[in-house]
Amino acid sequence: MTSAPPSSTSPEIPPATSPAVVTLAAAAPPGAGSPTRTAPFIGAVFIATSLDGYIARPDGDIDWLTERGADAGDTGYESFIDGIDALVMGRGTYEKVLTFDAWPYPGRTVFLLSRRAEPGVDDRVRVVRDVAEAVDAISACGARRVYVDGGQVVQSFLAAGLVQEITITTVPVLLGEGLPLFGRLGADVDLQHRATTVLGAGFVQSTYAVRR
Repeated sequence: MTSAPPSSTSPEIPPATSPAVVTLAAAAPPGAGSPTRTAPFIGAVFIATSLDGYIARPDGDIDWLTERGADAGDTGYESFIDGIDALVMGRGTYEKVLTFDAWPYPGRTVFLLSRRAEPGVDDRVRVVRDVAEAVDAISACGARRVYVDGGQVVQSFLAAGLVQEITITTVPVLLGEGLPLFGRLGADVDLQHRATTVLGAGFVQSTYAVRR
């Protein structure tokens, strides 16, 4: 099923065709200055939230999404994932993915950002301990377009300037509580609206470019 026609769109902005090189401050001993690292890849977020901004219930359940998702029609996910070279996700997202009938990322490099997961816990993922290590690992594998998934990972990558594109599909439901998509940031993050599309069953999808 194809999606409904867009309800409103901004003047078309060509998608990024080359990575924006951003600078990530690396941890350093006191007095050692502030060495930096560059991340030559595009970080892209593609995620669903409730109308009040939650990506899951407090216990991580996403029944409110899975029970309604088919009614949205074509959300563009397949086209999005076809352009992804690697993924980075947190432990909560990884554990949710493990409940799916099949591993949804065959043939793609998946980084698990976690301080607790043991290296080698799953041969389908590579464990990284922090954002700086994730940047090094993603850069080393040559990925040019990276899917950034999971609330805490999205927040960390945004704060570090590692997200260039954000697509949010809003589900017409209020949860009242849960795990939020966004959290505290060190500074405002300016966004440029690309498009908003009304999908089936009242789902609304908006895409933004992150201004740098």
